[in-house]
Amino acid sequence: MTVKEIKAPVTKEMEAFEVKFKSSMKSSVPLLDKITQYIVKRKGKQLRPMFVFLAAKVCGEMNESTYRAASLIELLHTATLVHDDVVDDSNERRGFFSVNALWKNKIAVLVGDFLLSRGLLLSVDNNDFHLLGIVSNAVREMSEGELLQIEKARKLDIDETIYYEIIRKKTASLIASCCACGAASVTSDKKVIEKMQAFGEAVGIAFQIKDDLFDYGDGSNIGKPTGIDIKEKKMTLPLIYALNNATYLEKKRIINIVKNNNNNPKKVAEVIDFVIKSGGIQYAETVMNEYKEKALNLISEFPESPSKASLIGLVKYTTERKN
Repeated sequence: MTVKEIKAPVTKEMEAFEVKFKSSMKSSVPLLDKITQYIVKRKGKQLRPMFVFLAAKVCGEMNESTYRAASLIELLHTATLVHDDVVDDSNERRGFFSVNALWKNKIAVLVGDFLLSRGLLLSVDNNDFHLLGIVSNAVREMSEGELLQIEKARKLDIDETIYYEIIRKKTASLIASCCACGAASVTSDKKVIEKMQAFGEAVGIAFQIKDDLFDYGDGSNIGKPTGIDIKEKKMTLPLIYALNNATYLEKKRIINIVKNNNNNPKKVAEVIDFVIKSGGIQYAETVMNEYKEKALNLISEFPESPSKASLIGLVKYTTERKN
């Protein structure tokens, strides 16, 4: 299924959402309005609102709180992206200049704070405390995951258990909150909401492992240069597996490259070659497919509908995408 086909059951809702999302970012300060308009213009595939709407439709009848759930997630997620670009000193986001590149760090941090407060107020003003609880928990976990990854990048003492904890918090928690919020906006059944959250978490973990695999693939068609994770000292699943199955001397040599020669293209290519030859790619693909199957099993328990078919399509798109 293409993204357009996946979106089909919620196309009208996505169009209505764009209007609502724009209005949720409005400000009486001209500079702020100019920046938020710039942010809205350079949006990506909008997979997060799609997850919210499809999950809601699978669990019940969409309503205004479903739109607010999607806006809340987009506002809080956009705030974290704006702050991330400042932290990473990044001048680009999705092929466009980042907010901090155009308006400097101080303004970017304040814009992130503004978006965060808009999301909080959107929920508080409408008594959507159940949705606010789900999303606030995801933001907390994303921050913890990022900090855990930074801590481990310093020591490079990461095993598979810690790796899963990092990606569950850093990436999967947001997709899980999309699905849980979609469900919570249409039903108060805790079991249904928990099942949707577990579905989103499995998809999120599969998504991140797929992202890790791109680091070892052809960087020309994915918009991500090969070896970038190694340069940033990120211990991803293919590398962790390869190190766990290496001899003591091999392990020492590879860790030394990641620690001290991570900006040397020839040395980074050595690490990539080592991972490929060690079977790290096949192993990561196997684990990714296990999480994909877990997600498909969870969604199979819901009644048949076009929205359910689209969620299945999203799971497959996540693990088979080329960028």
